[in-house]
Amino acid sequence: MVYFVYILKCSDDTLYTGITTDLKRRVDEHNNSQKGAKYTKLRRPVKLAYSEESEDRSSASKREYAIKQLSRKEKLELINA
Repeated sequence: MVYFVYILKCSDDTLYTGITTDLKRRVDEHNNSQKGAKYTKLRRPVKLAYSEESEDRSSASKREYAIKQLSRKEKLELINA
């Protein structure tokens, strides 16, 4: 199963990083559902700013953690690369 690591840009210009198996569904959940993360519920609407594929949940989780350790500037560089 393919996993995606993604970065959302929130309405208050903050960034949110997560993982999913279905990007379209997950972004929709962040914007319209109670299943969206607590963080993004208060910052709607959100837009997908970046995504990359991972081969399994373990590698996706490790990559998500690595991205979360980046500074905002480094995350923006990743998005704009």
